[in-house]
Amino acid sequence: MFRIRALLERCRRSREIEAPSGAGPTLLVAREAAMRERPLHSAALIAFVLLALPANLSAATAANSAVGNWTVVNRPARLVNGSPVLFRVTTPKPVRTLAGNWLGHEIAFSFDASHKVWFALAGVSQESKPGTYPIELHAEPVAGQSARRSAGEPLAFEKKIRVERQRYPRVLLKVPGRYTAPSPEDQRQIEQDKETKAEVLKALSPDREWRGSFAPPVNAAISDVFGVERVFNGSVQSTHQGLDFRVPSGTSVAAVNRGRVILARPLFFEGNCVVIDHGQGLLTLYFHLSKFLVKEGDDVEKSQEIALSGGTGRVTGPHLHLAVRWQGVYLNPQVLLKLNLPGGERDARTVSAR
Repeated sequence: MFRIRALLERCRRSREIEAPSGAGPTLLVAREAAMRERPLHSAALIAFVLLALPANLSAATAANSAVGNWTVVNRPARLVNGSPVLFRVTTPKPVRTLAGNWLGHEIAFSFDASHKVWFALAGVSQESKPGTYPIELHAEPVAGQSARRSAGEPLAFEKKIRVERQRYPRVLLKVPGRYTAPSPEDQRQIEQDKETKAEVLKALSPDREWRGSFAPPVNAAISDVFGVERVFNGSVQSTHQGLDFRVPSGTSVAAVNRGRVILARPLFFEGNCVVIDHGQGLLTLYFHLSKFLVKEGDDVEKSQEIALSGGTGRVTGPHLHLAVRWQGVYLNPQVLLKLNLPGGERDARTVSAR
């Protein structure tokens, strides 16, 4: 548009040129002839520019659509420290795989063919400070697509995600003295348990095992929420990294989603404990059980019975403690249970992004 305006301005100025005073008849005739020809030349030049303009605009629009039509949506829309998050991503063109990085964690995306969108679960640690954290996305194009892409055009995208601060309450609790001042024998068991948990909890299966939304492990009221700072017997402090359900001993406990049992044994603080690996670093933990109904290595389905609730370990009474751990950080189970999650396919498949 700027070039067209410049050409028009030049044409206008040329028409305003007057013959110098004292010019002879021959010079005046020649100048008048030239001035009559200029509008014709100018009109032809303007027509050429206008004809070329749509093609240039179409090329620019195509280039912009190739890199610009990314969509990134997070649920919950308001993210706080301690919250799990579902990312849903649409890409500007067909891709074979999609991966991301956020808050120092690698994220593997799966494809939901029914909605033509890529999705992944992630989370914000409870220790994360309020701020804006960019999610970096990198896609692998379909075979043969690289040759059609513009030189130097990366199939990548970045979006800043806002994390706000959530304040958690503090409570005082009373438990048997051995759980705040353990004996030497108890201390040895605690150290053994630490080694066991360190080995088990570092599990990072590459494949996603969970399917669809997560279901509550029991049908009962919540008695204590995630993130509460607890003070036991007036001195020992810890953070409640799970969700407590008010159930009597012997209540059936179900797996919240598909996965594999990687731990089913008694621990000092947790009591009888089951850990299920749902893939890609996502684990669920069930504490204070009275009876195991699965063993380590078992594959389980969502809502399958895995144990009976109880009051083992460091407790003030019978209940079920459910914890969610993703790539080494504990997340709020209550938020995860409310997320509407896609089922997706076992393996990501290449489809059109349109």
